[in-house]
Amino acid sequence: MPNYTGTLPKAHVAIFVSDLAKSLDFYRRLFGIEPVKARTGYAKFDVASPPLNFTLNQTEHPGRGALSHLGIQVETTGAVLAMRQHWADRGLLPRDEMQTICCYAVQDKAWVRDPDGNEWEVFVVLQDQLPEASTPDRSCCESGCCPSTS
Repeated sequence: MPNYTGTLPKAHVAIFVSDLAKSLDFYRRLFGIEPVKARTGYAKFDVASPPLNFTLNQTEHPGRGALSHLGIQVETTGAVLAMRQHWADRGLLPRDEMQTICCYAVQDKAWVRDPDGNEWEVFVVLQDQLPEASTPDRSCCESGCCPSTS
């Protein structure tokens, strides 16, 4: 990974769940904290130790197991672009998703896909805590599901 200034990147894990209420109860107990964001079909926990952005995405039939996607949260768009370049320099094929509304936040991000189809994103949150009405019906985040704000 490229060198970063400031706070180290934070891992991001997003899983599909069939019952958000049951999952919220479980993860509240597991982490010992309340979610920092909870919307219809979506919840986010900001775990301090270890640093983790953990999200729940409700779906009826995910089709490929509980994993939605994996990610690395960084502090700036410059850090997103640096990671995207790092991936490209190593022969991966990143794709951008800039100024997108996803997970009830405006984000800049880049994505790559592993050989098994697992999606990895590097992202920065530019504006957080958007109301439900400003987000697509799917509370994401999967590659291609988030519309651009521009």
